[in-house]
Amino acid sequence: MSLGQISRAGGDRILRGERNWWFLGPGGIARLRERHIAEDGTVRPEALRRLDESGLMTAKADNSYSLTVLTSTDCNLGCGYCFQNTSQDTGGGSRPPRIAHARLTSDTITSILAFTDRQMAASGLDDLRILLFGGEPLLNPRGCIELLARAADHGLTSARMVSNLTLLSPQLAAQLAELKLKHIQVTFDGDRAEHDRIRVRRSTGGTFDTIVRNIVRATEVTDIRWTLRVNVSHHNHHGIDAMIDRLADAVDPARCAIYFAQVGDIGIGYANRLTHTDELIARFVRWQRAALDRGFTVNRPGPKALCATCGPGDGSRGGVVNADGTLASCWETAGKPGWEVGTVDTGYLPAEQTRDRWIGCGDSYRQTDGADVLAAFRDGVDSALLDYLDATGRL
Repeated sequence: MSLGQISRAGGDRILRGERNWWFLGPGGIARLRERHIAEDGTVRPEALRRLDESGLMTAKADNSYSLTVLTSTDCNLGCGYCFQNTSQDTGGGSRPPRIAHARLTSDTITSILAFTDRQMAASGLDDLRILLFGGEPLLNPRGCIELLARAADHGLTSARMVSNLTLLSPQLAAQLAELKLKHIQVTFDGDRAEHDRIRVRRSTGGTFDTIVRNIVRATEVTDIRWTLRVNVSHHNHHGIDAMIDRLADAVDPARCAIYFAQVGDIGIGYANRLTHTDELIARFVRWQRAALDRGFTVNRPGPKALCATCGPGDGSRGGVVNADGTLASCWETAGKPGWEVGTVDTGYLPAEQTRDRWIGCGDSYRQTDGADVLAAFRDGVDSALLDYLDATGRL
């Protein structure tokens, strides 16, 4: 049997490693032996009972409401694969058409926070977590600052941001950090040469060195931590080994987590020709090990988990708000006509009206490979990571 191809029903996962099996539950990870696994790949009742008694099958209580706010739907980059594009740039340049312009205002912030108060009260939640999103959120820095500053009176405990980072100055980073911004995710599209061909400004020009410089400068003046998302496609996979070394030499790996994700096809003419083969599994495994050995964090795999925002299907644990106050089920549909599920002023539309518009993370992407192939790919990568973390004393 190949590595890690067995999954239990529900959120738990069972992966077969090189020397043992791994149980991934909402309460943590456990190593299992052959005697604990039945012939059909399920955990035997006695082992299951012990996992349950140890708390590994029970999720930790979360009293937080997760709010995603697009502060601007515009973006200063022209990446061809972005799910907010409506098509490719027909002129062959770096200005693909995008979702409609919207910019967060003070009045909309007032409505968003009132909506958030109602949602948190209805669900009995006390803590607020905010994700600043776009477009590019830093095209509206005043909106970001005002939202976080005013959210302090509404239970804000922490904030994150997804940004292309080309507009982040040390001064702005310090301001946001004072307002509880603790974490920023930024994307790299391979090593410098590949990245600068793919992740380009709408006014033309690469961004690799700008992003690295801004990470370094913000790290010097704040405690912000970083997640480096590395997009993987047939355009850039050959340069990722060199990219890991380049980044490790430039930034502080101890402040950075890194993860590798395939670029998806959302049907706008930008497809990824990489398929989920054993060879691709081996590449992901090699990249993860190289990143760990250079001092980056590679987060441990976990169970199948619902997104707090789109997973419940009713907005009870989180919400996505476009800059104009329109509600979406997921950031993948925010700002897209016909996918609205309500507004912050009137709340969510009735379930019978939103049922066909309520999608979850990744649902809008077209997959060449079937669900079983995708699951086997993920399980193969995750089981190998757990084996390596265990073998190197990091688990």
